[in-house]
Amino acid sequence: MKQSYTRLKLACYSANVCMSIVGNLPPVLFLTFRSLYGISYSLLGLLVLINFVTQLAVDLVFSFFSHKFNIPKTVKFTPIITAAGFLLYALSPVIFPSNVYIGLALGTVIFSVSSGLSEVLISPVIAAIPADDPDREMSKLHSVYAWGSVFVIVSSTIFLLFFGGENWQLLALMFTLVPIASIILYLGADIPKMETPEKVSGALSLLKNSGVWLCVFAIFLGGAAECTMAQWCSGYIEKALGIPKVWGDIFGVALFSVALGTGRTLYAKKGKNVEKVLFLGAVGAAICYFTAAISNIAVIGLIACAFTGFCVSMLWPGNLVVASDRFPAGGVFIYAMMAAGGDLGASVGPQLIGIITDTVSASPFFAEIAEGMNIGADQLGMKLGMLVGMLFPLAAIFVFAKFLKQKKKASKQ
Repeated sequence: MKQSYTRLKLACYSANVCMSIVGNLPPVLFLTFRSLYGISYSLLGLLVLINFVTQLAVDLVFSFFSHKFNIPKTVKFTPIITAAGFLLYALSPVIFPSNVYIGLALGTVIFSVSSGLSEVLISPVIAAIPADDPDREMSKLHSVYAWGSVFVIVSSTIFLLFFGGENWQLLALMFTLVPIASIILYLGADIPKMETPEKVSGALSLLKNSGVWLCVFAIFLGGAAECTMAQWCSGYIEKALGIPKVWGDIFGVALFSVALGTGRTLYAKKGKNVEKVLFLGAVGAAICYFTAAISNIAVIGLIACAFTGFCVSMLWPGNLVVASDRFPAGGVFIYAMMAAGGDLGASVGPQLIGIITDTVSASPFFAEIAEGMNIGADQLGMKLGMLVGMLFPLAAIFVFAKFLKQKKKASKQ
């Protein structure tokens, strides 16, 4: 049984690496797509929106109808969907030569379905495995996502540097090997039983609890704070800070993921008092966003972007811990609702940055302001976008302060 769970953990970890690819490969290729196919910033941001809205739809289906699914079979089928999505994504210029964007969008939908399934199911799978400290096991699982992001960003950046953006399809095909490995690992793994509401009415009764919605709102803000920086860090560092893409990706985007992984790994080893960690993380993230937006010194802006990763590292898994502790009987439903909230935040934040950047870049009014500041309109647009992005961790500070207050009140009773 122990050996089976070890294989299962490895399968879950590989599934999280698949999610890292889904979350990080497209943004690294954004400027390549813009250069090769003339895709606008808004349409690039729309790919992010498609990704997370698709995941959101999967989250909502599982929120209310998880009892209708064979959970073990669904878990094992997920990486097959991932591989299919990567293949379509990579072959988009071949299948849709006159409009590559259609293929990119369809591929995004397919691998986003698999990512949504993983997001809903992998955390409760890990939570169902007997462990001395389940909170730390959850943090360890999510640290794999972060370290997977480092692998994706660094390997992609090095590939594009040596082989050029015109060969991006080969890169996407190479990443298909990860879900194939996940398929193999799941084949011999035993999946423990997980709790699900027996019918839709069971899920609806939980929705009447205001505490559930507070947790969902908290992870909405956490998802937006994390993914806005993660998705736009590459373009921001290159356009707004004037740092060459290769160095921006390695020392900005990759360091963001290293910081993200470091924060989660530290909590997995020594973490406690997750509510306080969430509060301090939100404060730090708000400061980092503000610093990145207003700084005219490229190195300081780059460091602020990177250190945001450490500050937001627990805003997603930490909220899962809080929700599962408060609603232990919710099972898969609670994880699905939290995934829905996080995905909504992760879709709203990056898309908002894309809209603001395009709007400011095309505005004669802002063009004059940018000229007076001796910067380009794109630079001003991204800086204003980052200031708007700061609002998410800023709002989270008050939510996490409420969590802290509630925990202190509960400990005195």
